[in-house]
Formats: sequence, C-alpha cells, structure tokens
Amino acid sequence: MSPLFMATIEATEEAIINSLFAARTMTGNGNTVEALPVEKVLELLLQKGSKK
Repeated sequence: MSPLFMATIEATEEAIINSLFAARTMTGNGNTVEALPVEKVLELLLQKGSKK
C-alpha cells in the first residue's frame, strides 16, 4: 500500500480510539449509555499485545 493510504488508515484509527476514550456516560430520553471503561480496555489491550 502507498504511504499516503497507510497514513490515512492510521489517522482514522487514532481518531476512532480517541473518540471512544473521550466519551462520557450520557443519559437522555430515558436511555443511559455508559462510557467505555478506559482502565479495563487498556488492561485488555496490554494482555492481548503481550500474547503476540
């Protein structure tokens, strides 16, 4: 793949991860959406990364 295409993929991935980690618990119209448990996700990512 071209370097420009790879850079675009990496930037998009980073933006998605940043938005997931920045999200907060929200309530509206009788519904509650919980924020991502950042510490638990980081722990799982570290475990998954060490198994490669």
